[in-house]
Amino acid sequence: MTEEKTQETVKAEKSVFDAIPSKTSFFVGLVAGVMAFATLGFVILVVQGLDLSKFGLTGKGLAGWGTQKPSVNANANANTNAPAAGANIANLPPITGADMVRGDLSKAKLVMVEYSDYECPFCKTFHTTLQNIMKDYGTDVAWIYRDFPLSFHQNAQKEAEAAKCVAELGGKDAFWKFTDAIYSRTTSNGTGFALEKLGPLAKEVGVNQAKFQTCLDSGKFASKIQEELAGGSAAGVDGTPGTILLTKDGRSDLITGAQSAATVKSKIDALLK
Repeated sequence: MTEEKTQETVKAEKSVFDAIPSKTSFFVGLVAGVMAFATLGFVILVVQGLDLSKFGLTGKGLAGWGTQKPSVNANANANTNAPAAGANIANLPPITGADMVRGDLSKAKLVMVEYSDYECPFCKTFHTTLQNIMKDYGTDVAWIYRDFPLSFHQNAQKEAEAAKCVAELGGKDAFWKFTDAIYSRTTSNGTGFALEKLGPLAKEVGVNQAKFQTCLDSGKFASKIQEELAGGSAAGVDGTPGTILLTKDGRSDLITGAQSAATVKSKIDALLK
C-alpha cells in the first residue's frame, strides 16, 4: 500500500504561538530557602507522577516528556518510510496535561503522537492498527490523540469538538470510548457519522447528554482543535493520519499515512533499541 493511498493531505496554514515564560526572581536568605524547598517538592511530585485524571485529560505522570527537543530520525536504525521532505519534528508542541493520553506516560518508553481526523477513511483503518499496537507493547508505549480535521470532511471539526466535550465532562476513559465508537461506526469521507448522533453517543459512554449538547453548541473547543491542527502542521504533518514517535530522550520518527502494523512496529523497535 503506497503512502499516497494511506493518507489524506491538505495544506494547513502554520500558526506561531509565542509563549514567553515569566522571569522568576530569587531573593536571598529566608525567601530563597522557601523557594528552593517549594521547587524541590514540585519536582518530587512530577517524578512520582501527577494525578491529572480528575480533569479527564491524561493518566499519571508527565515526568521526562517534552524535556528534550525531538529530532528527525535521530536513531540511525529508524530508516524505513522516512519522514516527508520538510518535516520538522523539533516543532512538535510539548506533551502536556491537556493531551488525550491512552496508556501510562510515567511507565512508557515511547509515545505515539497521532494527528487524526474522525472522518478520514485511512484514520479509521489506522485507529485499529494503533489499538493493536497498544495491546502488543503494553506499558512500553503510550498513545496521544490530537486533532487534525481536514476542511473537506464536513463533520470532522464538530466531532473533534464533541470528543473534547466528552473528555471535559466524563474524563479520559469516556473520551477514548467515544473516539473508539466513532471510528468503529463511521463510514468516513466527510459525513460518515451524523452530527445528530453525537449526543446519544455521549450519553452511551456515560456523559450527561444535556450538558454535552450545551458544551458542543457553545463551540468552546473550536479554537483548541485548530490550535492542534496548526501544531501538527508545524511539526511536518501534512495529512491524516500523521503520527510522530517520540522517546523521552528526544529520538523520534514520523509515520505518514495508515501504514501497516509491521511498519509501525519496525519503527518503534528501532527507537526502543
